[in-house]
Amino acid sequence: MSPDRLLEQLGGISGLIYSSLPVLVFVAVSSLSGLLPAIGCALGVAALVLVWRLIRRESTQPAFSGFVGVAICALVAYVVGASKGYFLLGIWMSLLWAVVFAASILIRRPVVGYLWSWAGSRDRSWRGVPRAVYAFDVATLCWTLVFGARFVVQRLLYDADQTGWLGVARIAMGWPLTALAALLTYVAIKAAQRALDVVVAVDGAAAPLDKDIARD
Repeated sequence: MSPDRLLEQLGGISGLIYSSLPVLVFVAVSSLSGLLPAIGCALGVAALVLVWRLIRRESTQPAFSGFVGVAICALVAYVVGASKGYFLLGIWMSLLWAVVFAASILIRRPVVGYLWSWAGSRDRSWRGVPRAVYAFDVATLCWTLVFGARFVVQRLLYDADQTGWLGVARIAMGWPLTALAALLTYVAIKAAQRALDVVVAVDGAAAPLDKDIARD
């Protein structure tokens, strides 16, 4: 998947901007008026984004997913009883994904390789090509570092009760890091494809030679 395709799946540039609005509104309102008004405003903004996309007949999948995500985060904040609880789900999800991606590298089953096979309806022949496995390991490691960094930084801010900085970290470590990891993943996938093409070319050249030897 190319960076352009990934950006399209995320809703384009406008989708990246829209996804940041509920966080900005939540942090601003919570600092001025408290938790419940902040929850209401964040949900309202997420709903407006969804309606706006419907009016413009744009893809609503990113906006709908964003609304559900905001609703879940708002519910967690309400249960916790503190504005910083809005970020709690994202913090622990970052840890979960960091562990999953890291474990896949350790057992030589890099997640990115399997996602690449699934997205393109390809087989898993890459597992028999060491260079391809290595390339997918590198890409998976990039995502491990992204998720790990998000968890460490935001967990520290959470423990320090820095709700405002949590909002800054959520946005700053969100799409920018995702874009960087996606770019590195794209480069790694290209390297894996080249390694697979070399194997196919070698096997193709060896096939006629094997037939000649068999006839002799």
